[in-house]
Amino acid sequence: MNSKILSGLKFDPGLLIIGMFILIILLFLYCLSLHRKQAKLNQKYRAFMRGGRGAKSLDEALEIKMESLNNIKDTNDGLNERITRLEKSMGHSYQKIGIVKYDAFKEMGGKLSFACAILNNTNDGFVLNSIHSKEGCYNYIKEIIKGESFLPLGEEEAKALEMAMQYGMGNE
Repeated sequence: MNSKILSGLKFDPGLLIIGMFILIILLFLYCLSLHRKQAKLNQKYRAFMRGGRGAKSLDEALEIKMESLNNIKDTNDGLNERITRLEKSMGHSYQKIGIVKYDAFKEMGGKLSFACAILNNTNDGFVLNSIHSKEGCYNYIKEIIKGESFLPLGEEEAKALEMAMQYGMGNE
């Protein structure tokens, strides 16, 4: 059996066959190595999926995580409800204050008298006027509804009311 291709080579064709045989053996060994690695990966995958050796299965791990997320969601919903209730009640609480100190009687010296306006978020509240004199201290209170008083306000009381409305929540 004479081959024109093999006879044209400048080296012994037997060497080519031996080289190919060695290459086939190396490829076979490489395939065995890949097969072993694949078998180990399959074994680890099966163990993970069924939760072998004290580990949790994927289903159990996902179930635990979902339960944890549901607990976080429930807690978050509860906190949102509390925040909503606090925001509603905060509108009724007194949160705006304006204070003006003054000398009610010029001969007394010192600013011992004051007018204090205390309002909620809708500008409802009261103005407290405390007048200090030699004979004693007199306190007066006037109701404020939507930023207005139905009784006349003194200069200091009006200034305290304006301060409370101007410097209330969000305008500081």
